[in-house]
Amino acid sequence: MTQWLEKINSAESLEVLENLRVETLGKKGVITAQFAKMKDIPGPEKKEFAANLNKQKAEIIEALETKKIVLEKEALEAKLKADKIDVTRFNNELSCGAVHPVALTMDRIIEYFQNLNFAVEEGPLVEDDFHNFEALNLPKYHPARDMQDTFYNKDYTLLRTHTSPTQIRTMLNQPTPIRMIAPGTVFRRDFDLTHTPMFHQIEALVVDEADKISFANLKHVLVEFLHHMFGDVDVRFRPSFFPFTEPSAEVDISCVFCKGDGCRVCSHTGWLEVLGCGVVDQNVFKAVGYENKSGYAFGLGVERFAMLIHNIGDLRSLFESDIRLLGQFK
Repeated sequence: MTQWLEKINSAESLEVLENLRVETLGKKGVITAQFAKMKDIPGPEKKEFAANLNKQKAEIIEALETKKIVLEKEALEAKLKADKIDVTRFNNELSCGAVHPVALTMDRIIEYFQNLNFAVEEGPLVEDDFHNFEALNLPKYHPARDMQDTFYNKDYTLLRTHTSPTQIRTMLNQPTPIRMIAPGTVFRRDFDLTHTPMFHQIEALVVDEADKISFANLKHVLVEFLHHMFGDVDVRFRPSFFPFTEPSAEVDISCVFCKGDGCRVCSHTGWLEVLGCGVVDQNVFKAVGYENKSGYAFGLGVERFAMLIHNIGDLRSLFESDIRLLGQFK
């Protein structure tokens, strides 16, 4: 027994101490082996033998625990010493930060439309039903109200599903003409390779007298904008449906990866959908009290643009803060 206690007290590492624990108290350890002999000891002697054996076991356990505390403290001190940083040491190796690709893309889009004299308007993240749905000509039965798409709160408010409510608030508070964009964060109950519960949109609205705005104006603005963002790409407008615009269209550009020849990214069509647009529906103007007005609106997902511009394959990588990705934008 004495030799085992001496070995435990002289152990120099936690690994050595663990080996000693196994040799003494393990399934094949010396103490365990002694307990196995009890079945062969006569009855009168068994009680004394067991008492002595339990005493030895208790001494070994106490020695192991005491030594473990000492070794753990020494290991921690050694690690802290090894990881110690000399804060007084001068370092010439300075590294600069980088703008996140989503912020970079949003700033680029905002700057473009500011140069076209578009005002930048902001609105609350928590909206009510009127501004987020009713005023935008989304009736009660519209699928966009489905609980699978929208985050509803107990007080009948909701997290805005688009930045279009900012357009409604602008029209309610400002006279025409209006020329504005609404950048910001929006929320929807969706999460996969190309969708996240939180993402960013920029929506635009232009309103003036009934005879001053047309779809041709909208088309010209968007074609020039897409050429500014993606270079010499082809642009096409496809008829579509949005409750708040009529007529409505989805806008595609020729694939920036295969140059329109067809690839996996564009599903071999040669086209990539980038935004939706249309002439503002008259029901929207009625909701804000406008008469004899015309206008157009369009909206885009900033992450979508960032992925296409910077060739990012998985939307989720934009939110994982991987320094290897972010470091590319210095």
